[in-house]
Amino acid sequence: MASQSKQRSLADLMSSVPNLIDYFYNDTVSPHSRTRPGASPVPAEYSNWRNEQRAWRETAVLFDQTHHMPELFLKGKDALRLLSDHGINSFANFEPGRAKQYVACNHNGQVIGESVLHYLRDGTFELISGMHLHNWLQYNAENGGYDVSIFREGPTSAETPTRVNFRFGMDGPNAEKVFKEVAEGDVPDIPFFRTAQVRIAGCNVLALRHGMAGHKGVEMSGRLEDGPAVREALLHAGEKYGLTPGGRLAYFSTLTESGWMGYPLPAVYSDEKLKEYREWLPADSWEGNAQLAGSFRSTNIEDYYVTPWHIGVDRMMKFDHEFVGRKALEKMSTGPLRRKVTLVWNKEDVARIQASMHEPGIPFRYLDLPVASYGFPQADAVHDTHGKLVGVSSFCGYSTNERETLSLATLDDSQTTPGTQLLVTWGEPDGGSRKAHVEQHRQTQVRVTVAPAPYAAAVKKMKHETLSKV
Repeated sequence: MASQSKQRSLADLMSSVPNLIDYFYNDTVSPHSRTRPGASPVPAEYSNWRNEQRAWRETAVLFDQTHHMPELFLKGKDALRLLSDHGINSFANFEPGRAKQYVACNHNGQVIGESVLHYLRDGTFELISGMHLHNWLQYNAENGGYDVSIFREGPTSAETPTRVNFRFGMDGPNAEKVFKEVAEGDVPDIPFFRTAQVRIAGCNVLALRHGMAGHKGVEMSGRLEDGPAVREALLHAGEKYGLTPGGRLAYFSTLTESGWMGYPLPAVYSDEKLKEYREWLPADSWEGNAQLAGSFRSTNIEDYYVTPWHIGVDRMMKFDHEFVGRKALEKMSTGPLRRKVTLVWNKEDVARIQASMHEPGIPFRYLDLPVASYGFPQADAVHDTHGKLVGVSSFCGYSTNERETLSLATLDDSQTTPGTQLLVTWGEPDGGSRKAHVEQHRQTQVRVTVAPAPYAAAVKKMKHETLSKV
């Protein structure tokens, strides 16, 4: 996305709608391929999402991530300085072959976006996923006096005419066996969130040690034209290990077990210091097409913002350099905070919601499987048993492996103890919004139990053992 001074800007859009929250709640179409029908050529299922979910727990699963992940390439002598000036992460030991979860905030310490950052070689970096963050970095690269060049491609849902890279994610207890068998020559032992160059099916592949299921997963990328050959080699080698291709439904349901809270509402709509940024952003940007959903309604857009603590990325934050938002975050770190948890939904209440479809009258909001959240982002009100609002529930879905309906939530510190009993309001007020995919429905209360995030035991063990080394 380039600066579009002659086009309608986000600032123009905001001044043209009477109520921004109402507009996001009722009138936008989410740009993400998870919520936009027909936006990705990857099938919803290769077999069925239940078996595809089981594969990452019992054998191995292969996901095609090529079409939903945007990419941004930075190159130049100021590229690292640009990243450091706008990221909460430390860059003290960052060098080629390393990767990290990169997070940027506004001046008030509220998250604009996050992305996986690869250090490819001296002065060259790649950021994967995170359209809001990519927009923010491009704006600052163009307007901050940095000697840096940028190349970008959006996801297929953004109607990007070409793709540069393929990207596959493989995970599960047998993923390492498949990787070692298919990689040619000596296979490097890649530490967590490190990369290495390998050859698969005669093609050069960048392998990132990364997983969402708690095993030695690997994310592989390379030239788009090499994708079919690499994928065929992986599936052929993986036959004896139970490697199963996974579709969109299973892929986007991984969040309930892994605990990743991706794509929160970017904190760009109210900060006065971002006025020029809003004038730079096109009205049809992802920021202009946020799609709020759920039972939580506020008149203040900032009530939908998150901080690093809200989404569990505060562990990435280091006050060893100057960056946008540092002062606010330092001050914030001494006060009461909301933190990320998993909510386990009461099975009787889930069954009651589903049963309402077979009863007279208006049913409860449809609980889709395996992904039940229906906004970008989702925001459902969470109350304690006395009726006090204590947080917001976001991504919601069903896990075959856990036999549970789970959601990710940010709660007041006092409510984050595992076992705490709370209530989620499921469904939108007043019969539902005007969103085309939201049917007329009525609200209901769902009993939930607080649990750690990530929820899956294998993921918790992996994060405990490895994240301290990143």
